[in-house]
Amino acid sequence: MFERLDQIEARYEELTQALASPEITSDSTKYQKTAKAHSDISPVVEKYREYKDLKKGIAESKTVLADEKDPEMRAYAQEELDKLESRVGQVEEELKVLLLPKDPNDEKNVILEIRAGTGGDEATLFAAEIFRMYTRYAETQRWKVEVLSSSESSVGGLKEVIALIEGNRVYSRMKYESGVHRVQRVPQTEQQGRVHTSAITVAVLPEAEDVDIKIDAKDLRVDTFCSSGPGGQSVNTTYSAVRITHIPTNTVVSCQDEKSQIKNREKAMRVLRSRLYEVEMQKQQDAMAKERRAMVGSGDRSEKIRTYNFPQNRVTDHRIGLTIHQLTEVIDGKIQPLIDALVTHYQAERLKGETAPVM
Repeated sequence: MFERLDQIEARYEELTQALASPEITSDSTKYQKTAKAHSDISPVVEKYREYKDLKKGIAESKTVLADEKDPEMRAYAQEELDKLESRVGQVEEELKVLLLPKDPNDEKNVILEIRAGTGGDEATLFAAEIFRMYTRYAETQRWKVEVLSSSESSVGGLKEVIALIEGNRVYSRMKYESGVHRVQRVPQTEQQGRVHTSAITVAVLPEAEDVDIKIDAKDLRVDTFCSSGPGGQSVNTTYSAVRITHIPTNTVVSCQDEKSQIKNREKAMRVLRSRLYEVEMQKQQDAMAKERRAMVGSGDRSEKIRTYNFPQNRVTDHRIGLTIHQLTEVIDGKIQPLIDALVTHYQAERLKGETAPVM
């Protein structure tokens, strides 16, 4: 591990020098590429240098203990040694995490898809709340949320919503949200105060670029129709809504939020590209090592991953056995503790077996 860290540090120094060279600074493309490479390995180098400083401090403290006769100085050196040895173990574990293979999708934007499941109108209301939850969380991260397609229910909920979330490392934070989210509460329409259980599905797809997935025009069937609102009534008389079918996989995507047919088609293609990219990712992951399937909670959207219990003000993530009694805050978009716990858990799973594929 340390030989590899020495190589990374040497590369970091080369890139630092390159960023100051006229050849690089005069070429914006080269400069951006070099700056990104420098930024990517910077956290590893900073942590490695902290590790080396700690090891140096430990050696110095041990020398003082060996040579010093003054009891007060020896006590101080022992206290410092204990503190440094405690910290160096933590830093070594942090270095192991930083050296894990990076998920190539972590830097990507995401396509977020939320659909109401069992529970009728109550499920659509919950779908709307969860979408607001993610929207508010995105605001705290300074991400941009753009609705690509949505379908409202007659009670003001969402039957379905598809949105693009753009920003810094969106997929790295959102990728563990895919799955079935369950709500337990007394619906507004319930007269006898009984707690009902409803569910929605959430899918988080890394946004695919043209270079990620190639789509042949002859494999597409494009249909246009009039946009419709709740209950199916027509909301305009022009054929601006677009439905695209990818014939080989029978994947269907529709978009009707824009008044322009061209814009609706562009949005639909972004969703289609990401769905097909997810299918290819799944094929690759299924063909890989057994460790991924052994992990608790694979991120499969058919799996119940989280329960939101309103009477008990409780949120439970079933994959990692985490329960927090702060449901109101979570629904308000304060989901960072859940996300941090999931990231930590899956990093630990990957450290247990370095052959585990990147999620």
